[in-house]
Amino acid sequence: MNLKGKKFLVFGTGLSGIAAAELLVSHNLAVVLYDGNEKLAESEIRQKSERLKDIEIVLGALPAEVMCSCDITVLSPGVPTDLPVVEEMRRQGLEIWGEIELAYAFEQGRVLAITGTNGKTTTTALLGAIMEHAVSKVKIVGNIGIPYTSVVADTDKESVTVAEISSFQLETIHNFRPQISAILNITPDHLNRHHTMENYRKAKMQITVNQSREQNCVLNYEDPVLREFAGQIQAQVVFFSSQRKLAQGIYLDDGEIIWAWDGQTKFICSVNELNLIGKHNYENVMAAAAMALLSGVSIEKIREVLVRFTAVAHRIEYVVTKRGVRFYNDSKGTNPDAAIQAIRAMEWPTLLIGGGYDKESGYAEWIAAFDGKVKKLVLLGATREKIREAALAQGYPAEDIILVDNLAEAVEVCYGNASAGDAVLLSPACASWGMFDNYEQRGDMFKELARALKE
Repeated sequence: MNLKGKKFLVFGTGLSGIAAAELLVSHNLAVVLYDGNEKLAESEIRQKSERLKDIEIVLGALPAEVMCSCDITVLSPGVPTDLPVVEEMRRQGLEIWGEIELAYAFEQGRVLAITGTNGKTTTTALLGAIMEHAVSKVKIVGNIGIPYTSVVADTDKESVTVAEISSFQLETIHNFRPQISAILNITPDHLNRHHTMENYRKAKMQITVNQSREQNCVLNYEDPVLREFAGQIQAQVVFFSSQRKLAQGIYLDDGEIIWAWDGQTKFICSVNELNLIGKHNYENVMAAAAMALLSGVSIEKIREVLVRFTAVAHRIEYVVTKRGVRFYNDSKGTNPDAAIQAIRAMEWPTLLIGGGYDKESGYAEWIAAFDGKVKKLVLLGATREKIREAALAQGYPAEDIILVDNLAEAVEVCYGNASAGDAVLLSPACASWGMFDNYEQRGDMFKELARALKE
C-alpha cells in the first residue's frame, strides 16, 4: 500500500500508540499523536521516545482543524470504536485503522494469527516457540504484550510473525490477511465494549475476512458457533477436536494427540508428556500444532517443543506449595469461561479467589462448573455481591462464601481455611481494573503474597 503523502492521527499514548507513532515517523510520514486525557503531560509523552521529540501532540479536546487535516486515524486497542470523537472522524472521511492494520501495511513476511475468547496467549506463545525452533527469524506480537508496530520494520521475506489478535484489534482491520488464522473458541466476553454477542462474534470472525482459498483457518470443532461459521469462510478450514476423531485435522484420542491428513494418521504426543494441564490446554496445543504443521514444520520439531513448554505467566501458573497447599495464579482468567477452564483443571479440593471489575458477564455457568470441587469461594472487588447472589442461586452454600476487601486478605483467608492436599486458585472471572492496573499486576501481587506466607 502506498502511504506517501498521507497524514496520520495516532489515538492513544500508551505502548501501542507510541509504537505506532514511532513506526510512522521512521517512514517519514506525517503524524499527530492524540490523547483525550488532558491531564497527561506532553513532556512526559515525548520522553517515551526520542523519535517523538518533533511531532505534534494534542491532549484533551481534538480541534476540528487538526482532525480534518488528517487522512487516517490509528486507534490503540483500548480506544472504543464508537466514541463520539471516533464517530466524528468517520463523518469527516478519515479511515479508521487499528495498530494491527498499520503494522500489516509494512509486513514483509508470513503472518500466523490467533484469536478466540480464551487460550490466545498460551497458543500464541506455544506456536511462537515452535516456529522459533524451526525458522531463523520469528516475531511474536500483538495482544501478548509486544506491539506489532514495534517490530514489523525488522520483518523480511523469510520471517514469520506469530500474532495474538484481540476482538478490539480486529474491529479496525481492512487488509490484514494472515496466511494461517485460528479461532480457538467464542464465549461471552467484553460485552461492555461490544454491547452484544453478535457484535463480539463478528469482531472475532474478522480474522478470516481477507483470507483466500489458498490459505488456512484452524477452528475448534467442539464450538458450535465456529462449526457453523466454517461454511462461511473462504480459507480452507482445518478443525481440532478434544472430543472426537476427525477424518482430517487434529484430535485428542485416549490421551494422545493425533494428526489426520490425506488418509494417514500420525502420533504427535501424549498429554502425559505435557507440562500443561487441563482439556482447554490440550486444545491450545492442538491448535498450535495444527498451525505449525500447515506451515511445514515437522512433527519431530513440534513434539520437541511441546514436551518442554511450560504454562505462560498468569494462566493456571503454579506458584508455590506451603504447608502442603498448592497455589495457582490464573489472573488472566478475566471472564467466566476462562475461569471455568481453570477450575476444571484443578485436581484437588480448591479454595477459589474471584471477583473484580464488572464486564457485565453472567456467572451461573462458572459456579455450576465448581462441581463440588470448591471448598471456599472468596470474593473481592466490584462484582463480589453479584457473584455471591449468583452462587446462592446455584445452591452454593452461603457459609462457604467469604467476602474480603483486598487480595492480601483473600490470600490469608484461603490459607487459613486450607488443609494439606488443597489448592488455592486465583481465577477471578473478572477484569482487574479498579483494584489493579492490569491482570499482570494482580497476578504478580498474588504470587508475592503466596510466597510470603509462613509455613
